[in-house]
Amino acid sequence: MRILLADDYASVRKGIATLLGTLEGAEICGEACNGEEAVDLAIKLNPDLIILDVTMPVLDGFGATKKIRNVMPALPILILSMHDGREMVRAAREAGAHGFVSKSDVGEGLRRAVVALCRGGTVFPDGAG
Repeated sequence: MRILLADDYASVRKGIATLLGTLEGAEICGEACNGEEAVDLAIKLNPDLIILDVTMPVLDGFGATKKIRNVMPALPILILSMHDGREMVRAAREAGAHGFVSKSDVGEGLRRAVVALCRGGTVFPDGAG
């Protein structure tokens, strides 16, 4: 399971990489610090899953999701954000993401979401969106 991470904070990317490194078969194949770089790396690296932060410079996570969806429609995309709530989840769905995880649930919630998306599922908070 090759995963591309996109977050504008290197410390967040490192923490997520460390957390996901405990998942059997998970490999971080690339890291991006903005949405446009995430789109470019997605095309270049052809990962099995992309995890995108919402708030990034150059192009936000929702914009990156839409661009990636245009060229790689089946690629699972997980939105990760410090902002949560119904509107954020709705925006993630509308952009074409397969899941949404709040950074406040980044531990086991993120691990479960990654496994679910790699198995073809979707992960959105109950009652949201």
